[in-house]
Amino acid sequence: MGTIYLVRHGQAQANAYGIDTAAASDGPIGSLTEAGAAQAALTGKLLADQIPNFTGAISGDLPRQTQTLAGVLGAFDAAPTPQVDPGWNEYELSSLMGTATAEEYLDGRSFQQHLDIALSRWVDGATPTTGGESYTDFAQRVAASAKAAIAQAGSGETLLVVSSAGVITQWIAQLFSIPGQSWPALSRAMVNASVSKLIVGRTGVNLVSFNEHLHLSDRDGGIATFR
Repeated sequence: MGTIYLVRHGQAQANAYGIDTAAASDGPIGSLTEAGAAQAALTGKLLADQIPNFTGAISGDLPRQTQTLAGVLGAFDAAPTPQVDPGWNEYELSSLMGTATAEEYLDGRSFQQHLDIALSRWVDGATPTTGGESYTDFAQRVAASAKAAIAQAGSGETLLVVSSAGVITQWIAQLFSIPGQSWPALSRAMVNASVSKLIVGRTGVNLVSFNEHLHLSDRDGGIATFR
């Protein structure tokens, strides 16, 4: 039996989502915020308290994903060499919604409503405005990367995968045959740097926990974020 830990990236700079902002950011576009780096470190500590090590570690090539992977692995005395698989990259939000201003982004409820509408149209077959991938292509690449991860998570193997909310929940939706129009509801509930756990065995892949984030929360608010 093997185990896969799916970790969503920590909080990222707004420009990770195609937001038109003049605010300076540290590092490449879409890098983690200070809070995001702290979230990744806390998730690493959580996992290091539960398991001795990972036998493999994968992320997409987006800065927020590779930086989160490094932050998690930093909690371990020994860590595998990180692998990069662009199949774990998030869908391109700006190709679905266009460029939003910083003010529009800060209005979280309105921004989410516009995103939900865009995702619904995308799932129904609408073509992204800037020539981005179709929903069918997105689902197929997620399935392909998931298949490759499953192959690495053989008996006694413990695999870490760092990705994004849309990708993680797309795989889970595929495992449970959740319709495409219902998938965004899973995605918008996912907390930054949360942990989901999958067991790989003879009967297939089983989800045993989803979106764990108590290590990021406390009664004073903690540092749990959704975006």
